[in-house]
Amino acid sequence: MTSPVKDQIAEKRFGFGKNWQQFLRILNETRLQRAEASLKEFWPDQPEAPAFLDIGSGSGVFSLAARRRGARVHSFDYDLDSVACTRTLRDHYFPDDPDWTVEQGSVLDENYMQQLGTFDLVYSWGVLHHTGQMWNAISQAAERVAPQGQLVIALYNDQGWKSRFWTGVKRIYCGSTAGRWLMTLVFVPLFLIAFFVADLLRFRNPLGRYQSAHDSRGMSVVTDIIDWIGGYPFEVATPEQTHQFLAERGFELVFEKLTNGLGCNEFGFRKTESSGQT
Repeated sequence: MTSPVKDQIAEKRFGFGKNWQQFLRILNETRLQRAEASLKEFWPDQPEAPAFLDIGSGSGVFSLAARRRGARVHSFDYDLDSVACTRTLRDHYFPDDPDWTVEQGSVLDENYMQQLGTFDLVYSWGVLHHTGQMWNAISQAAERVAPQGQLVIALYNDQGWKSRFWTGVKRIYCGSTAGRWLMTLVFVPLFLIAFFVADLLRFRNPLGRYQSAHDSRGMSVVTDIIDWIGGYPFEVATPEQTHQFLAERGFELVFEKLTNGLGCNEFGFRKTESSGQT
């Protein structure tokens, strides 16, 4: 029987790290400030530096934002290109910093996860649904939360048949070079047209989102489109499923931002009981 990590390696996957390398070319102070502001929504100022675990650090921007807010940060990602992105930011902004570690690792590797210990804030934004074993990944992340600590996650919204449709698109994208180009040529223009029409209907400047080129979390519009089209493996969950799953593990819901369409539901949970694991 193969391990979850070996199974993960063997599967055809989207190159998230290569996408993030493109994003780092346009990273600036405005984007970093927006990333920090998004953390402040669920992370109040504290007298002591919290321990922050970034599961699937991707570009490393939110690890950097957490470190700039004074946290002791441990970042890891399964994708080696993403690890390289995060290390690049650490070495540039916090060289030789003992309070920010960056590693390659898998949330599905139980031995790796257990040796990390527990953290005041476990953060995994739009990551756990790309592991191929989402509920196992959520469980592993939850076990790393210290008593009274927070688990902050974003999971793709379950849209029924629409989610199944997008699963097919992502499989085609990741299946071959031809599939990648085909899906890009079809869906990137469609998204851009949809954004253009939506901005017109809301009486907003259609070029505004591209002039600033970032959303409220400091991310790039085009980077996010490619991430959406290609992001595979791909799993989804309803808010009710997520609430129940974590309530059974001793967590209470603190906040949520729900979407009725494409994208992620955002959750913040606080751990109210000890799981008995360290």
